[in-house]
Amino acid sequence: MKGLYSLLGIAYMVATSFYLSPEKGKIKKETTTANKIETVVETKSAKSKNEASSSAELYSSIVFEADHKLDFNAFSTALIGFENLKKAGMLDQDSHLLTICDFSMSSNSKRLWVIDLNEKKVLFNSLVAHGKNTGEEFAQNFSNTESSYQSSLGFYITDATYQGDNGYSLRLLGMDKGFNDAALKRAVVIHGADYVSDEFAAVHKRIGRSWGCPALPKALSQPIINTIKGKNCLFIYYPDQKYLSSSEWLKA
Repeated sequence: MKGLYSLLGIAYMVATSFYLSPEKGKIKKETTTANKIETVVETKSAKSKNEASSSAELYSSIVFEADHKLDFNAFSTALIGFENLKKAGMLDQDSHLLTICDFSMSSNSKRLWVIDLNEKKVLFNSLVAHGKNTGEEFAQNFSNTESSYQSSLGFYITDATYQGDNGYSLRLLGMDKGFNDAALKRAVVIHGADYVSDEFAAVHKRIGRSWGCPALPKALSQPIINTIKGKNCLFIYYPDQKYLSSSEWLKA
């Protein structure tokens, strides 16, 4: 009898050794989930660090004029959207021209850059106007509304050229919903203007303003337009937190 009880006791111990209480199972499951979340966070963090490092490396390799250096924040923000537009098929995979307008700068400064990312070279650095209701010397207000006479922030893809009231012009397709996607309807285009000049600024203390178009100096408008026309990226930058946190092209 004692032998039988001993055998039953051993069998019970063996059977229960494989039993895992619901509480322990739950803890194990929660630990696994937490580990997965932590891994995803670490992966995203590493990706962000790599992207920041890549942006900084590329930025440092571009030769800017000493007195006309593009702000790194404007460049790195533009580069994120540029790459995301390529991933989405909005730009060709071999696209390598990036045009940036930094509207946080004085309009009397050369605040437009056309950069060849492959050659790591600035092709053009120019004055560029903002809309008459966007501000005086400095841009402050932006709109996507027709007849607002304000500039619109965000990413654009350059389209076709045409001859209009302002001469040789370049159509722009706004890619940021709610911020600049009304550009075509508003006729927000790149064109030349006499009021975008150092001479005008010397008299009026600022260059002239457009009806919302990123207008260029007459002498540079045609060469710049011919360089960036036909499905290239233009980014109009301003440190507006609502835009920066909302643009689908700036999502990680």
